[in-house]
Amino acid sequence: MTSTAARNDTYSDDNFSDDESSPLTENIYGGSTRTVQETKGWDVFRDPPIKEESGSMANQKCLELTVKILKVVAYLVTFIIVLISGVISKGTLLFMTSQLKPDKVTVYCNKDLGREKQFIVNLPSAERVAWMWCLIFAFWVPQLGSVFRSVRMCFFKSSKKPIFSHFLIVFFMETAHTIGLTLLIFYILPDLDVVKAAMLTNCVCFVPGVLGLLSRSNKESQRFLKVIIDLIAIAAQATGFVVWPIIEQRVDLWIIPVAIFLVSLGWWENYISKHSPIPFIKKLGRIKDKLEHSRYFTYMFISVWKCLLFFLSVLFIILIKEGEVAFFFTQFSEGFGAHQIQVIEIKPIPGGTSLPDNSEIIPTGDDVIIQANDMTVLYVLLINIFASYFAYIFGKFACKIMIQGFSYAFPVNLTIPVSISMLIAACGLRSGDPCFFHDTIPSYLFFKSPPAAFLNDFISHQHAWIWLLWLLSQTWITLHIWTPKCERLARTEKLFVTPMYEGLLIDQSLGMNRRRDDEADVKTEDLDEIQKEKGDEYYETISNHTDASSAKTVKSSDHITRIYGCATMWHENKEEMIEFLKSILRLDEDQSARRVAQKYLRVVDPDYYEFETHIFFDDAFEISDHNDDETQVNRFVKLLVATIDEAASDVHQTHMRIRPPKKLPTPYGGRLIWTLPGKTKMIAHLKDKMKIRHRKRWSQVMYMYYLLGHRLMELPISVDRKAVIAENTYLLTLDGDIDFQPSAVLLLIDLMKKNRNLGAACGRIHPVGSGPMVWYQMFEYAIGHWLQKATEHVIGCVLCSPGCFSLFRGKSLMDDNVMKKYTTCSAEARHYVQYDQGEDRWLCTLLLQRGYRVEYSAASDAYTHAPEGFNEFYNQRRRWVPSTIANIMDLLMDSKRTIDINDNISMPYIGYQILLMGGTILGPGTIFLMLVGAFVAAFQIDNWTSFYYNIIPIFFFMLVCFTCKSNLQLIVAQILSTGYALIMMAVIVGTALQLREDGVGSPSAIFLIAMTGSFFIAACLHPQEFWCIVPGIIYLLSIPSMYLLLILYSIINLNVVSWGTREVAVKKTKKELEEEKKQAEEAKRKAKQKSLLGFLQSGGTSDDDEGSIEISLAGLFKCMLCTHQKAGDEKASLINIADSLEMLNKRLDHIEKTIDPSGHISRRRSMSASSRGDHHHLGAVTEEEGEESANETDSETVSTVPQNKRDDLVNPYWIEDPDVRKGEVEFLSSNEIQFWKDLLDKYLYPIDENKEEKVHITKEYLQLEPIGLVFVFFFALILVIQFVAMLFHRFGTIAHILASTELNLCCTKKKEEMSPNALLDKQAVEIVKQLQKLQGLDDGDYDDSGSGPDRIGRRKTIHNLERAAQKKRQIGTLDVAFKKRFAKLNANGTNAGTPVLSRRLTMRRETMKALEVRVNSVMAERRKSHMQTLGAKNEYGNNNIMTRNQRNSIASSIPAKDVFENGHVNKAFEEDQYDNRNSLQMQPRNSVTWKSNNSRM
Repeated sequence: MTSTAARNDTYSDDNFSDDESSPLTENIYGGSTRTVQETKGWDVFRDPPIKEESGSMANQKCLELTVKILKVVAYLVTFIIVLISGVISKGTLLFMTSQLKPDKVTVYCNKDLGREKQFIVNLPSAERVAWMWCLIFAFWVPQLGSVFRSVRMCFFKSSKKPIFSHFLIVFFMETAHTIGLTLLIFYILPDLDVVKAAMLTNCVCFVPGVLGLLSRSNKESQRFLKVIIDLIAIAAQATGFVVWPIIEQRVDLWIIPVAIFLVSLGWWENYISKHSPIPFIKKLGRIKDKLEHSRYFTYMFISVWKCLLFFLSVLFIILIKEGEVAFFFTQFSEGFGAHQIQVIEIKPIPGGTSLPDNSEIIPTGDDVIIQANDMTVLYVLLINIFASYFAYIFGKFACKIMIQGFSYAFPVNLTIPVSISMLIAACGLRSGDPCFFHDTIPSYLFFKSPPAAFLNDFISHQHAWIWLLWLLSQTWITLHIWTPKCERLARTEKLFVTPMYEGLLIDQSLGMNRRRDDEADVKTEDLDEIQKEKGDEYYETISNHTDASSAKTVKSSDHITRIYGCATMWHENKEEMIEFLKSILRLDEDQSARRVAQKYLRVVDPDYYEFETHIFFDDAFEISDHNDDETQVNRFVKLLVATIDEAASDVHQTHMRIRPPKKLPTPYGGRLIWTLPGKTKMIAHLKDKMKIRHRKRWSQVMYMYYLLGHRLMELPISVDRKAVIAENTYLLTLDGDIDFQPSAVLLLIDLMKKNRNLGAACGRIHPVGSGPMVWYQMFEYAIGHWLQKATEHVIGCVLCSPGCFSLFRGKSLMDDNVMKKYTTCSAEARHYVQYDQGEDRWLCTLLLQRGYRVEYSAASDAYTHAPEGFNEFYNQRRRWVPSTIANIMDLLMDSKRTIDINDNISMPYIGYQILLMGGTILGPGTIFLMLVGAFVAAFQIDNWTSFYYNIIPIFFFMLVCFTCKSNLQLIVAQILSTGYALIMMAVIVGTALQLREDGVGSPSAIFLIAMTGSFFIAACLHPQEFWCIVPGIIYLLSIPSMYLLLILYSIINLNVVSWGTREVAVKKTKKELEEEKKQAEEAKRKAKQKSLLGFLQSGGTSDDDEGSIEISLAGLFKCMLCTHQKAGDEKASLINIADSLEMLNKRLDHIEKTIDPSGHISRRRSMSASSRGDHHHLGAVTEEEGEESANETDSETVSTVPQNKRDDLVNPYWIEDPDVRKGEVEFLSSNEIQFWKDLLDKYLYPIDENKEEKVHITKEYLQLEPIGLVFVFFFALILVIQFVAMLFHRFGTIAHILASTELNLCCTKKKEEMSPNALLDKQAVEIVKQLQKLQGLDDGDYDDSGSGPDRIGRRKTIHNLERAAQKKRQIGTLDVAFKKRFAKLNANGTNAGTPVLSRRLTMRRETMKALEVRVNSVMAERRKSHMQTLGAKNEYGNNNIMTRNQRNSIASSIPAKDVFENGHVNKAFEEDQYDNRNSLQMQPRNSVTWKSNNSRM
């Protein structure tokens, strides 16, 4: 037992993967006796894999460059728009407030009235009333937007009612803010000149500054320094209370402190933190968290109240200042309509044209009446509203695509300085020349200018420098907008506190309404928790754990993204498997880099995830080659096992041998477990269709119940933690031939993080293959994704997330009526079509009916092999077409309830789906009528003749479909399709001629031009996929085949429930082969008898007949009279005798074998006798075991042990198969065995196909008559909807791509300007990816340095061959490679860069030093932690003695020598459930390492 424990420790994952002293070429995968044979000197020539640039590996350099250029443009355009919009919004606000003062005097331009004269204007009250209303409208617009958004969220989505006391807090704060804003806009700003007014708007951060200071946590770094700066900023803001009242020396301006204080209360919520040391602030922080859920319900009322309060406050201020309010209403129509302005001529004042003092104004009496420009007021209002909206919307866009620093924070802080500069310039120009803006602004309107002296020596005035303090203090208080921590494409609720912006103070609103606490959920420290937690994920008994109720709190590590890749395989070929495995290995490499970067470099990676692959192999077993009673894995499983090394070699560009898989017998068949180079697991579940239900849907049920039921719901942790884990657990559904990049998965994860109600997300599927059928599908898939899927995404939900590449949220699948309902067996005719033929679509329908959203990401590309042959394509669509119709009908029938429960599905969306459904049903009839019309146009025949020509082949095809076998139907379909393609060419020519006659204005011409135009524009908007439009010609020629023949074929063959693609012949037993042979001979004999020659030879009677009277002539002729059947006794007796002799022969053989076993060859390897106890050779002879085929031989092994009875959970025959490699054999825990048995019994027991009960479905066909233009408008409407929705979706996709694109250009901080640590943080994952590469580690890789045509002579062919002959294939993990390379990096060396890193990532000496310091600190930290662990609980003294039933804790399973990692091997990945816990190492025998379960010992 002790030695076993020691061996277990030696072979544990901890040692072989993370011991940095282990070279990759050693046998570090314990227990494996598999080594590579030495290469003979003459056999050293190589055939390395060619690096193909197809599918997901296609060269994307052009696209990447385009996207980077686009991102630079986005940076600049967004910056310019936000800055200009902010400046215009601020300028128009001050322009409007400048017109409010009753006695304001403006110098009027004398250009039209006399150059030598001087004029002034005093605005009439009607004009001022118009500007007052404008300011009210400018305040109302964003508030009404807030009301609209809140109502939409409350009624179409969901929002909770707040606690009344919480509502009152918000009510009080917003009331104070609104009153303060009214005082500022209507009382203070009109009395100040525009420059002072603009400066004052930098002083509305007092309360946020105070709350920010009080909310600082004790744990913050550099807290003392931050508090000092906070106090300075608050003091600077407080000076704003007194500066203008003192300088202006006006009593009425002492209202400024009150107004500013009240305005600043509006942003209280963003500056409160529940981590504050002050109890009151902490309590407010908790209230703030609760307000998140009731935000929209609260603001539905608060926004209306703010509009009303603002209006009442304005009336109150007017009453105070003017003494009455009646004119405010009576002069409304006059102010916005035609009214007159009185221009007063005054005596010219010597010394310039600047505004004179009121005492110097002497009217001449020659007044001029001019007509006011009544549209100016509306123009300024609209400019203000749109400028504020653009600043907000483009600012939000900048935050979403991660360009916030440069394109949001920078322009927001620049708004006031730029505004002040432009105001000073404008006022200076107007002061010098009153006619300067004569052609742009009416001369009677202008800003309230500061005195000329103020403008001339602005910089020398002390209050100009005081304003600089206000600006800097505002920048400090809104410092959070420079360092955003939110995810890509974050929701508005995650970006801003209140639903909308404050239109009158747009820059302050953008700064202080942008959330401060949008921190990343997971920190590097949380990763240490995972390994401690993961010990709980696999267990023997629940009693081994602490009580679940003891752990109530949710841990940060529960928020970490967990991805389970779930692939379904069946009969994939080698090329398809290699593409799939390469995709998995790329994900494994990416995950490893992220894990190592976080683990050793302490870098927080927002895209970090854990990953594990599960392959569910349908029908994985076949009858053994040696015995009909045994099963072995089929050739496809063997192909997978044989292919993985080739895929790994291709991905890592070096010779690779992956560790042989561990083998586990299971109740459903078997399991193979690989540990990939990045140390993620790949687990193949081999399904035996005699033990478990086969087909794709049942594989999906299997992995849902296993991963979400068994491995999540049975965890002994609190329900709160399970809920958080479920929300962050995703199932990545894959097909066995899929090809994708890790970035495609991360884009889908982005969508999931953005929206918690998202149940599933799918990517853009590209068909791969060659031939006309694949070309057709390229165009079909392109149009389907560009138009249909994009439309569904924009106006509602995607209806089908294909199982070949989609991401499903664990929580959504676990909901009521989803997973459980998905296990429903097909009982009715409709079920076979809806449930079994289109399982992906049905699963999405179930999610939609539970209220979840399904989305489509056009930026997430995946490549799948499409059917290349006509028959395979038709059979695939035979499944898809009816299942699509059935599922959409199910959704439409249940639409009322779905609309109620699902926020994203509305009546217009259901209407759109009804349109599409109508198009599908009317499709065949429409195409038929099109053909009839086209024949008339092309061949100049009458309608009825054309009708007959078209109806006859259709009737013929229907007759064939109803009466003949499938292969004959498909031959007829091919012939008709070819014929129709030729006819379509003539039809196209005929249609073109018809259009020439009818002209471009005809409905048909308009529709055709619109359709082709929309396709072309769609292709231009998808430049990467532009060439998909070229096969549109094939699509056009195939229309009759695909929309007429295929629909008929699908509907008539509804009774066929076979898969139709990748079908292969099933291996048969010897009995079945003999039976078939007998039946063939019998059929041949009967056919011979039925033939004329046979009839003549046998005389028309069978051999079994005899007659009472027989007459024969030399055997040539025989005449029998009164014939009757011959008695069969004689024949039957002979058959019985033959059977008895055969049985006797078998028994004799068996007795001889038992008595003299060494003389006979066994057909199989035997398990070690010692593992099953003693066996006596001369025991009772069991005849049952002798029922085996005695004439089979196996030259592989000669057994001296009698045959053991096989147990499928202990020693199944397949486990000894050499084709599944010589990996260790392990066993499931008793709990997991029980889980599988229960699951099989309840949901997955095999269903026997009853041929009598096969479903037969008949359909009545619609009789269609020509409806002319209705069809054109019907399809045109669909086209318009899809085209508009596609434009919106394109914008969303471009935003997503831009958000995911990293720039290393001049528009971001230059690398030289960044600190070494900052550069390390930014590029940590890329640095690790370079350092962990296996290629080039031991100089044995594919050196293709002479690949260019000019370098052929320089190829090191002989050197490469010699190296290849000397080296063994590598067996390695990526983190060992990382540590080996890191050890070689020398920060003090002469070479600042290193050949390990690519040119892009060549590091400066300082950065390398930072890297070294970072890793050394992690080492020291782990060493310290390790020593504490050894002191606290040392189970590794005394020869590693372990008690039998003891669970290994993660903390105690650390080898003492493993100081570098301190045993925390893989934070990303569950503890190896198959290593130390449920298995014991046993002596290997026959090159198979057996382990047996503790529970079975």
